[in-house]
Amino acid sequence: MVEQHGAGPRQAEEAQRRKVGVVAFLVGLVAGLAFFAFFPGLPHVIDWGAILVSLGVGGVTRWAAQSRTAQRTRKSQRM
Repeated sequence: MVEQHGAGPRQAEEAQRRKVGVVAFLVGLVAGLAFFAFFPGLPHVIDWGAILVSLGVGGVTRWAAQSRTAQRTRKSQRM
């Protein structure tokens, strides 16, 4: 069995990106559902379309947050 003795900087960065991605996905998902639930003029019913759109918003938010985190990491490594 292979044991790891401490996390390297690369593993720490990946763990950070993963955490940021999960949080961003959840924020996007909740924001999408809240929009469909409370926006005036829309029927206040969460149907399958609203759920799918909210999952899409969460996915886009996750992608944007992870790419921004990777960009900041690359910028800090160059300095």
